[in-house]
Amino acid sequence: MVFEKIAEILAEQLSIDVDEITEDSMLEEDLDAGSYDIIDVVMSIEDDFQLEVPDEEIESWKTVGDIVSFIENNR
Repeated sequence: MVFEKIAEILAEQLSIDVDEITEDSMLEEDLDAGSYDIIDVVMSIEDDFQLEVPDEEIESWKTVGDIVSFIENNR
């Protein structure tokens, strides 16, 4: 369920098809997410999952799976 919600957020923020997103998708290389895109994604994640994402955590995210793991471990 977490992956599906993250995929929806990414698809909406990046204007891409949700079916193009996998847990192995690289945020920058595969999804073409820039730093401003990531900020928007983080704000949506914080709102939807009711948690705060530290800046140092955001810097470590390389794949969609990294985001999913963070959320699953911090709920």
